[in-house]
Amino acid sequence: MGVLLASTFSLIRLIIWMSIMSNCISISSSNPICESPYPPHAIPVYEEDVDALQFAVNLEFLEAEYFLWAALGYGLDRIAPQLVLGGPPPIGAQKAKLDSLTRNIITEFAYQEVGHLRALEKTVGLFPRPLLDLSPKHFAKLFDEAFGYELDPPFDPYRDSLSYMLSSYVIPYMGLVGYVGTNPLINGYQTKRLLAGLLGVESGQDAVIRMYLYERAEELVHPYNHTVAEFTIRISELRNKLAMCGIKDEGIIVPPQLGAENRTESNVLSANFYSISYRRTPGEILRVVYGTGSEHLPGGFYPHGGNGRIAREFLKIPH
Repeated sequence: MGVLLASTFSLIRLIIWMSIMSNCISISSSNPICESPYPPHAIPVYEEDVDALQFAVNLEFLEAEYFLWAALGYGLDRIAPQLVLGGPPPIGAQKAKLDSLTRNIITEFAYQEVGHLRALEKTVGLFPRPLLDLSPKHFAKLFDEAFGYELDPPFDPYRDSLSYMLSSYVIPYMGLVGYVGTNPLINGYQTKRLLAGLLGVESGQDAVIRMYLYERAEELVHPYNHTVAEFTIRISELRNKLAMCGIKDEGIIVPPQLGAENRTESNVLSANFYSISYRRTPGEILRVVYGTGSEHLPGGFYPHGGNGRIAREFLKIPH
């Protein structure tokens, strides 16, 4: 009986897929020419766009490796070795103990990040993958700093699904606010299109993570006596402290004065008074991801600092 049901389900899926493909072909053939949305004499990529967008490659490498390793147990060196350009493999990355729902989410995120690197490579080029520290020890230090004391036992992002999603709360949001900050500096139509597309997906990833955590806001995070909401608040406060430029990061529960129209305490999406996404500069982002509060002092996720002209100039290292 089970085999019969499985076969029937597979047949239904095949019929649906064929129907969708047939419709797509019909639509394509009935509209054989799609007009370009760009002015005929527009410049696709301005020279000054390259450095601004390449800076984001540092964060895309971080996200790709962290998601790939957690979901699959291996990273870019196996999935797309040509993209790393000889950069060293990450430190301490490992497969996380995820339930099926969380694994499906993170697997999708992982492949999205590979696609982001391919798109950046095609449009502005890549640089060698920087050394990344994705070890449990690094995350334990990060969460200890957020709470102001040593958690016992040390926080391990790979322990279970909730721990991993709390650790992921740390990462995509930095890409989101970075792209919002970069947006006004971009001029070429190809680079604008790329940034908009990257921002859309990074925002979506952050929203999924925040909603996942919001649904569990009042749960205690095993084995600690702190709720999920407390964890997000502490991490957001730490990032604001490190960046040193006011409140641009908010947990999933906030006082009403930080809620939408000053009327909500729920905070599924982090945004300013006008419910517009916050933005950060490269300097602010480096202060946070280095974990040092200084864009000139590497550490944290990047023991040797980021790559690309902008990050290397902060370190006064030839690029």
